[in-house]
Amino acid sequence: MMRIVLSLLLISTLALTACQSRWNPVNWFGADEPAPEGTANPLLPGQEDTGVFAKRPVAVYSGIPIQTVKSVTVQKVPEGALVTAVGVPRVHGVFAVKLKPRNGGVPENGVLTYDLLGVHPAGAPYGGPERSREVTVGHVVTTQQLKGVHTIRVAGQQNARQARRR
Repeated sequence: MMRIVLSLLLISTLALTACQSRWNPVNWFGADEPAPEGTANPLLPGQEDTGVFAKRPVAVYSGIPIQTVKSVTVQKVPEGALVTAVGVPRVHGVFAVKLKPRNGGVPENGVLTYDLLGVHPAGAPYGGPERSREVTVGHVVTTQQLKGVHTIRVAGQQNARQARRR
């Protein structure tokens, strides 16, 4: 029985490779063809491409500082440290929350400072329970970025919180 199955598999494999069907894995991509002039090489930096794979314009982040920073925690991870910040904005529905480093991520006197930012929706209702407005964000800081850092500080509009190394 095993010989029959093996024979059928071998015969069907040979038959598929001989034909020009879409089931033949060798024919999944067609033969090479000349590219039209003006198409940039995507492997070479600095060449602009206007085709289908052209780079999209970089979107501008429109986040503004979150009103208060409620807590900051730093946990050790294989890459370095995971900074988690919880903030409370004035309005409901804040999204795209992020920690933006000050000084380009360079620590000042051993203090690495981040601004807690979020995009506030237009016409969002103010107030309400604090718990319903809370936002949380995480940011990984690499071991190289942590060199010489003993304090990580997260700043909001009204306050700042920090975590120190022990």
